[in-house]
Amino acid sequence: MSDFWQRALTVAIVIVVVAGIAKLVDLRIARIDLDPASATRYRVLRRTIFTVIVFVGVMSTLLLIPEVRALAGGVLASSAVIGLVIGFASQRTIGNVVAGILIAFSQPLRLGDRVTVEGTEGIVEEIGLTYTWLRTRDNDRLVVPNEKIASETIRNSTIRSDDTIAEVTVQVPASGDLRRVLNFLSADGEDVYVRDMGEKATIVIRKPVPRNQDIERAESELRLAVGERLREAEVLS
Repeated sequence: MSDFWQRALTVAIVIVVVAGIAKLVDLRIARIDLDPASATRYRVLRRTIFTVIVFVGVMSTLLLIPEVRALAGGVLASSAVIGLVIGFASQRTIGNVVAGILIAFSQPLRLGDRVTVEGTEGIVEEIGLTYTWLRTRDNDRLVVPNEKIASETIRNSTIRSDDTIAEVTVQVPASGDLRRVLNFLSADGEDVYVRDMGEKATIVIRKPVPRNQDIERAESELRLAVGERLREAEVLS
């Protein structure tokens, strides 16, 4: 076998081994059962560790190729790695990675939090190295660059509490006795108020729900309870 094919086979084996090690480390970390705050940190940490292992493995593999050995050795053995990271940190993609790490440790939002970003409300479903994914009320996904979350104002409705908030709205005739309706609905919601007034009044009912409970199912149950209360108050037929 020629030297070229020997080097190519060695490089392939090293890359497979490195990928296997990175995957084993990722699976080991993933098995840890953590609270939302720690889970957010670990989710980003897993991706960072995986990326670092693969990067170091690939650079080490390049040492086996004479044509690029000097370059790979210089990057690994000197402060070039730090300079490389700092240099690219000014670029948008790496800036998002840095922001993702900051989000993981500063915790402006966590997995499962209900947040509002740029006027869109959703549940934090995933915090990646570069993007954060929110699940909206209509089950769409809002994908937000981490850099935007780290640098702009967001509203987090659950960060200070172990509970999240189930919220439903209902419209009733504005000509009716709204105070009586609010009194009826207060039995099902902790916070009940009139949001808008027109031909119909829009009433908001909000209720704390334990974080480990499915928020969409809780809102469904709250809608059913509100409907029963309105029929009891003879607002709905």
